[in-house]
Amino acid sequence: MKYFTALIFFMIVTFIGHSQTYEIGGMLGGSNYIGDVGKTNYINPNSFAFGGLFKWNRSARHAFRASILVANIKGDDAESNETRRQQRGYSFENTITEASLGIEYTFWDFNMYSGKPVSTPYLYTGLTYFGYNALYKRSDDVIVKYDTAGNVAIPMVVGFKATVGTKMVLGFEVGARYTFTDALDGSQPVKGLADEENLTFGNTNSDDWYVFTGVTLTFTFGRKPCYCNF
Repeated sequence: MKYFTALIFFMIVTFIGHSQTYEIGGMLGGSNYIGDVGKTNYINPNSFAFGGLFKWNRSARHAFRASILVANIKGDDAESNETRRQQRGYSFENTITEASLGIEYTFWDFNMYSGKPVSTPYLYTGLTYFGYNALYKRSDDVIVKYDTAGNVAIPMVVGFKATVGTKMVLGFEVGARYTFTDALDGSQPVKGLADEENLTFGNTNSDDWYVFTGVTLTFTFGRKPCYCNF
């Protein structure tokens, strides 16, 4: 995790030194997870999430984007619509800390120097590395933390953004992260536990997801861009 975060920091410093127009700001909203415990709604923010992001607007249609996000996730079978899960009665909480790097693509030209308000839908994807608490289910059916772990995810984000004045951009986005682990809820513990503690449950053929839903607010810096060479 620390090496991925350091890479993002290095790229931010490099972009600031050579960029034409860039943005820096924050993200605030809610998060939810989709897995083997609790509800299975794809968009159901039930925990707090916040973070920061940086963008290098390389053209009027795309930007390189780096972000860091901290999100709480939780699941409770008592809130599920499935009778089997309600009867089972598992629950858990976890904390996700992610660093993400990728490309944001706008549907229409987003020229912040046009002299009039502009807005556009956008898509974002790239590569995410995240840290989380490694959990396991005890023999008394209580899910607890025993270590920390990390893995990668693919972010799939859709949003809408608009300029606010001449120096700010306000956005709203929903972003699902497809992870390459089934261990966020303790259903598939990370290797290293004793056999009596390594109690698995749920669908072993489906990895976990987590979703961020919220707003972004960034402030723009830099000189008026020239996109003619790219």
